[in-house]
Amino acid sequence: LATGPRQNNSIFYEIRTYDIKPSKMKEFVEMVNKYIHLRTAHSELVGFWSAELGAMNKVVHIWKYDNFAHRTAVRCALANDKDWQGKFISPALPLIEKQHNEVAYLVPWCQLGKPPKEGGVYEWVTFQMKPGGPAMWGEAFQAAINTHINTGYTKLIGVFHTEYGLLNTVHVIWWNETSDHRAAGRHSAHEDARVVAAVRDSVRFLESQQNLLLIPLQCSPLK
Repeated sequence: LATGPRQNNSIFYEIRTYDIKPSKMKEFVEMVNKYIHLRTAHSELVGFWSAELGAMNKVVHIWKYDNFAHRTAVRCALANDKDWQGKFISPALPLIEKQHNEVAYLVPWCQLGKPPKEGGVYEWVTFQMKPGGPAMWGEAFQAAINTHINTGYTKLIGVFHTEYGLLNTVHVIWWNETSDHRAAGRHSAHEDARVVAAVRDSVRFLESQQNLLLIPLQCSPLK
């Protein structure tokens, strides 16, 4: 079950997660940085990151589509793009152990943000919520997110909820200037009564949570 409002337009985001063979991670990242322009010629890349903490040898990338017909047209064009298939796909596939994709929408109260400057780190937080969708947990979840924003401990980039993939999943992307800045903000949040109260109200809808610290690739629009 997943119900409730979403963004009013048809735009959605495909979140792709690849597990890379440990001995091939460096090679894969180099290939992405070298050839990603062949892929971005077809559709918009939001961000491309490698996991630093919380997982290893994993990359996450987000692609924006106007609608499902747009995605279908892009996938068809990619399949017929000889440069993309020959220079990247064919040599890259043997480096990948596992692929996973999700289709997600921005929650209706969130616009995709940008960091105040380049060179920071991203925290990717995945919440598995109880069934019911934003109609069930959206208000309490929004309050918890807004409380974190209002304290200034961290910078919100985006909040997505899934349409395809594991339902009732919410991905929240935060930006921090450094890993130590994030750690200090986390410590402050744990002692902030405003944050504690908001989180206490929202966790009643929570099943599980996973945090990743991500480093943007050189080619990533979000750096």
